[in-house]
Amino acid sequence: MVLKTFNVDESVYTRFSSFCKSHGISMSKQVNLFMKAQIEQEPTAKREYLEKLDKIRKGNFVQINDFPREYGL
Repeated sequence: MVLKTFNVDESVYTRFSSFCKSHGISMSKQVNLFMKAQIEQEPTAKREYLEKLDKIRKGNFVQINDFPREYGL
């Protein structure tokens, strides 16, 4: 194990600390589990998000060269 320092919003830290204490769990272990999950598990929404983004990119759009002139701004 290594000791690292992170900047965390004080209210988040306080609430998470209380949560861990009330459930009898280690904050360090919870942070470690979170970090492992982030690097080992591909988010389930990633594929769906990319497909949706691809559809948006291929959408029918009107090209506007001069936005202020086009909309009287």
